[in-house]
Amino acid sequence: MKRRTFIKNTTLSGTGIALGAAALGCTENKNTTTVNKDASLPLVIATWNVPNATEAAWHVLNKQGSSLDAIEQGCRVEEADVDNQSVGKGGRPDRDGKVTLDACIMDTAGNYGAVVCVQNIKHPISVARKVMEETPHVLMAGKGAEQFAIESGFKPENLLTEASKQQWEEWKKTSKYEPIINIENHDTIGMLAIDTNGNIAGGCTTSGLAYKMAGRVGDSPIIGSGLFIDNEIGGATATGMGEEVLKTVGSFLIVELMRQGKSPQQACEEGIRRIVAKGNYDNFQVAYIAMNKAGATGYYSIHPGFSATINKNGENMNHISNSHT
Repeated sequence: MKRRTFIKNTTLSGTGIALGAAALGCTENKNTTTVNKDASLPLVIATWNVPNATEAAWHVLNKQGSSLDAIEQGCRVEEADVDNQSVGKGGRPDRDGKVTLDACIMDTAGNYGAVVCVQNIKHPISVARKVMEETPHVLMAGKGAEQFAIESGFKPENLLTEASKQQWEEWKKTSKYEPIINIENHDTIGMLAIDTNGNIAGGCTTSGLAYKMAGRVGDSPIIGSGLFIDNEIGGATATGMGEEVLKTVGSFLIVELMRQGKSPQQACEEGIRRIVAKGNYDNFQVAYIAMNKAGATGYYSIHPGFSATINKNGENMNHISNSHT
């Protein structure tokens, strides 16, 4: 991948964000989103083109379910989809051929649960919720997290599908097998939801960088980086190169920017600018999505081609990035 020139003021989705704002009962005025008083809830938004996941979350919300339940059910859809090779079963392995999963979840009260480097468990988002609700801890790792999952009733299974195994074997033929930050795959599903009571929750689940060094953990399960929720203000979640998100504590930053009065769109753009300003953005992609308490959303990416899926009133709307680096 060649270095591309960052276009300072390009919006993530061009006309796409205007369509999204209209669907949310919002109006766009340059870089400011104004939320109409009659904007209806509930709402769910996710990174990438995952209409099945947002639809599952929407069904929970539409039945007066909680945003937390919606997040868990939506993320589980992608974790079970073997064709999604960046999440759950079928995820691409580390460089040793082992599929290791990370996930976190955060509720409306600010409670948080996460698991990292979990093997053999298809639904780490649900294990993360159990960590949050049934233990005195917030983060569990590796074999201990796997043991906790099994003791909690999760059935262990082989997560490496034949398709992912074959791709890993092909990768080994040409790879120098060096511990470098690769660009093969690092797409996470991050999801934010606001229910009919106006309460926000969020979740994040991933198999991490494809062919990563064993034990590597990115931003996805780390509070404040891959995900942050403040029910008084809003929420944000990230996807892409986790190392860069961790360095800027990106999701917490975006929520704090919204606390200071920025719209979700403005906050996401500033979060990306903090990364770009460091001048070291060759060969990686980072994107953020955010929503505020009023139901306005924003999303922005370093890398063109990023997409966000919004489900409003039961209708999925997919918006594609045209931002550049």
